[in-house]
Amino acid sequence: MSCCDSERLLARFLRYVTIDTTADRQSSTYPSSAGQWELGRVVVDEMRQLALEDIEQDRWGLVWATVPATVAGNAPVIALNAHFDTSPETSGSGVKPQLIRNYSGGDLVLRGDERKVIRESENSTLLALHGKTIITTDGTTLLGADDKAGIAVIMEMAAWLQSHPEIPHGRLRILLTCDEEIGHGVRHVDLRKLGAQAAYTLDGGGAGEIDVETFSADQATVTAEGVNIHPSIAKGRMVNAVRAISEFITRLPRATAAPESTAERLGFLHPFEIRGGVAQAAVDLLIRDFDTARLTDWAELLRQIAGQVEREFPGASLQVRITPQYRNLADGLAREPRAVEFAEQAHRRLNVPCKRTIIRGGTDGSQLTAMGLPTPNLSTGQHNPHSPLEWACLEEMEQAVAVLLELAQIWALNPPTA
Repeated sequence: MSCCDSERLLARFLRYVTIDTTADRQSSTYPSSAGQWELGRVVVDEMRQLALEDIEQDRWGLVWATVPATVAGNAPVIALNAHFDTSPETSGSGVKPQLIRNYSGGDLVLRGDERKVIRESENSTLLALHGKTIITTDGTTLLGADDKAGIAVIMEMAAWLQSHPEIPHGRLRILLTCDEEIGHGVRHVDLRKLGAQAAYTLDGGGAGEIDVETFSADQATVTAEGVNIHPSIAKGRMVNAVRAISEFITRLPRATAAPESTAERLGFLHPFEIRGGVAQAAVDLLIRDFDTARLTDWAELLRQIAGQVEREFPGASLQVRITPQYRNLADGLAREPRAVEFAEQAHRRLNVPCKRTIIRGGTDGSQLTAMGLPTPNLSTGQHNPHSPLEWACLEEMEQAVAVLLELAQIWALNPPTA
């Protein structure tokens, strides 16, 4: 598939993943980690070398640029988005990418921690990738393909277009965001400045998938207030917030509403961080459902459980705070159905199978769509995100570049809508 410089694409990706851009939920700054600024500066330098236009790393660390049009007239402006940060759930510090060329099949033992094994039986996609180039970590960190694969794909597409002015395309806007993994990716995005009619997030797994529906999402923080006193005189006086918040977590439905027990369209409640002591303890939870209206039901269930725990722990007080995060991508894609239709057409032109998919998560595209910019999500060759078992496939990343090149040409042939 002659659409990019494969070794240049690989070099970009390997360069990006070695920069620690882990998002920090406890930070009071935006972006939440210095590495996101650092990677942004690296990408800006590359954009200048490519002679892109409107290049900016703004006061919030977001990176903006334009691939100038090669066609005259009023072709629609399309935006491409990926994010700098990586998940705080697994360390992104000191990433040591491992390159497996001409993958011959079988399990992949990660040499930094041989207890970590990417098993072919648990990663069925590997069966179709014999002979391809696979990138893993050494097992002690995540890889960061989520979403540095997306950044590398966008940058390689821009490089290819800049060196092939014979390819017809309209203006392409690039927007690289920060803190997507903690729900703040588009907090400082101005859609008027972006000036696009449709957009694509390059933040999807594998190849040939077009994500057209995501979870709707809120985050809950449940805080238990207790009474602390020295254990030697605690009888009848201490109210242990640690015990209260532990009881709250124990009462959450596990068999029917946890990520480890649900699939497809079933939503869940997911406690992911706990902290505190006797006087005060808290737990953070994810609330996820494809039906946006059901988020209210999940929040009410949390309040009911909190009330039950308060009654069983006299003197304790439990508060539930809900923070909206993002909404189902499907809710807004109907405003510009061509965004999905043209993505499918791009795959057909490449003779590459594709399918519309749902994602049990969210992307910046969820929020961009809710803001009024229809933004489906496309594959980038990443697998097992947020895990030391994360891996990526170079050839799938190449395919993602090819899809973007076809998309750019398809949009250039179609007039903008009102």
